[in-house]
Parts: sequence; C-alpha cells; structure tokens
Amino acid sequence: MAAPIALIQGASRGLGFEFCKHILTNKSLASVIATCRNPDGSAELRGLADQHPGRLTILKLDVNQEEDIRGSAERVKENFGRLDLIVNSSAMLHPSGKGETSLRDVSAQGVISTLTTNTVGPLVMAKYFAPLLQKGGGGFGQQPAEKSKQHSGIIVNITAKVGSIGDNGLGGWYSYRMSKAALNMATRNLSIELCRSRPKVVCVSLHPGTVNTNLSRPYHRNVPKDKLFSAEHSVNCLMSIINLLSIEKTGKAYSWDGTELPW
Repeated sequence: MAAPIALIQGASRGLGFEFCKHILTNKSLASVIATCRNPDGSAELRGLADQHPGRLTILKLDVNQEEDIRGSAERVKENFGRLDLIVNSSAMLHPSGKGETSLRDVSAQGVISTLTTNTVGPLVMAKYFAPLLQKGGGGFGQQPAEKSKQHSGIIVNITAKVGSIGDNGLGGWYSYRMSKAALNMATRNLSIELCRSRPKVVCVSLHPGTVNTNLSRPYHRNVPKDKLFSAEHSVNCLMSIINLLSIEKTGKAYSWDGTELPW
C-alpha cells in the first residue's frame, strides 16, 4: 500500500494543527498537506515542517474563497495525484465570537458569515477534492476483504453536538447550530453520492467535544473540568474513530467517544 496522504483544512491552530501533529507522529510514512489562510503568519506550522522534513506541505487556502479551493486542488493533483483523508476543521462560532442567546441578537450578515465558513466551505472542498480521494489508496480506516466494500478515501467534517436537531433542548446559538446542522446534511448527501462511485469515499461528521480553543473560550467557565478537552486529547479520540471507519459507517455523525449522534 502506498504511503497515506492527508489534507487538513484549517491547520494553523487548534484541532487542525493537532491533526497534523498526530498524523506526522503516528504514521511514520504519511505525508500531510496543511492548509490555512495565512501560512506566513503560522510559525507553529513552519516549525512542524522543520521537524518533519519533506513530509509537511503548507498551502494557502481561504475556505471562503472558491478560487483558493480550486487552485489548491490543482496543486495537490499536480504534486501528489491523490488523497486518502481530508479533515475540514476550520470553524467560527459567530463573527462576534459569541453565539446569539436570543432572536434579537440575530443578524443576516452574522448568519451568512457563519454558514459560509462552517458549511459552504467544507462542501466546496468536497467538490474539488473528491476526485483525488477517489484515487486514494485507502490509507486511513479499516478495509474489509470484499472489494465491493473497500473505500479509497475519507472526508471528515468537524461538526458539533449543538448542530444535532434531535439533541437540541436549549435553543440559542442560531448561526452556529444552523451551520453545523447544515454541514451534517452536506455530509449525509456526500455519503450517498460518493458511495455510488467506484471506489467509494467514506463521509462522516465528527464531534470533538468541548475543546480548549479560541472558539469555545468565552464559555469555559460553564464547562466541567473533566469535559473540557485539550486539542491533543480530542484529536487522539477522533483519530481512533477515523482509524476504524469503514463504508458501513459512512453518512453518520459520531461523538469523540465513538457513540453515534442523532441528526
């Protein structure tokens, strides 16, 4: 099997950066393509590239710009020819940094901005990178013996439990909840279309738990200490799920502990 190739979208900080670190550390032959809006401003990513010579490629990609996504896909095709895993990890809570607590806090631009980053971006990523995943070698997940059930690549969309319609009992956070619920629908749609392909691509939404990042920082005081995860712990949990994915698990949402989340 060829050495696996992973692309992490939103790799300059938080979960995205930890995904890069984890894969480079734990898959000794893997190559990682790290995308972010401002590579020049990401000293941590450049430092990680120095630690793993020739294995980490950094690309400029603003997930809100379709031309950036198209151009990056063309570069990956030219330089690598295929992909085994994409993780869409960049997200915003709201342009203000806080979720709306009531209807009076809602603005059209706030909703549009949040949906653009959290939902539209990952969907457009799939549009341009799915052909490269269909050429992948199945370097992540579990491959059954039957060829008809084997997959070539995996798309992981980082969702949130608050995006579950079935689990929503509190309301609020209109933009963020809506964006993640819509992302879950995109994951479901992608799983159906990309399961018709030969070879197949696995598509899942993964909830990382409440992670100690800038996105959740305004709400840390309300989170019990044992429920506030480091990015490293969360990614360890999520990679354990990714490493066990198969075509039977496509089109679903899973929490960090492996339990299935209701839509």
